[in-house]
Amino acid sequence: MGQLYLVRHGQASFGAADYDKLSDVGIKQSELLGEYFAQRNIRFDSIITGDMLRHKETASGIQKGLSCGLAQEIDAGWNEFDFNAVVSAYLKVFPEQRPASNAPRAAFYRLLKAAMFAWSKGELPGALPETWEQFTGRVKQAVDNVCASEAKHVLVASSGGAIAITMMNMLDLSIDKTVNFNLQIKNTSVSHFYFNKDGIQLSSFNNVGHLDTPEHIPLITYS
Repeated sequence: MGQLYLVRHGQASFGAADYDKLSDVGIKQSELLGEYFAQRNIRFDSIITGDMLRHKETASGIQKGLSCGLAQEIDAGWNEFDFNAVVSAYLKVFPEQRPASNAPRAAFYRLLKAAMFAWSKGELPGALPETWEQFTGRVKQAVDNVCASEAKHVLVASSGGAIAITMMNMLDLSIDKTVNFNLQIKNTSVSHFYFNKDGIQLSSFNNVGHLDTPEHIPLITYS
């Protein structure tokens, strides 16, 4: 069977004008993960990213730490959903739930969770970039593409939403559990699967062994 290492991107630039870019912490997390793979002699014959800068930068950081020059492939099926559009549509219905500008980050996560539930139920008004069904369907297709490939050791750099949907499709999770999975996935965490042409099987979820040391624990982040 092949092995899939599904990695959430490193810490992005939360609160900045352009979220889709790794912070200095995100770059460090990615390089440490590459070093971790190298120390364990984990190598790849395929590296895939979504079509987002933070995915590509994460893969590049891993490759730097791993001393790997393999060309990256792009599969936009691994992209994150447009959470800004989903939250904006939700706030048109519930404007009183908009967090104050100085609210803690947890307030945004609560808002995002509520917006995702409404989106999944088709309760948001207006035209969104994609429906919940389109999002879950393209992630399933991205997984199917990996399973149909001839590669045996695959690294995918993606986002929390796509990783949670991968878990949902594989384990037949409820939407409630899927949303909860999404919000607990750590930056540069690794979810490990075995795969063949019939599908994937989970080995481990949301691991950050490369950060699980006294020196690097402060680098464990969620956004």
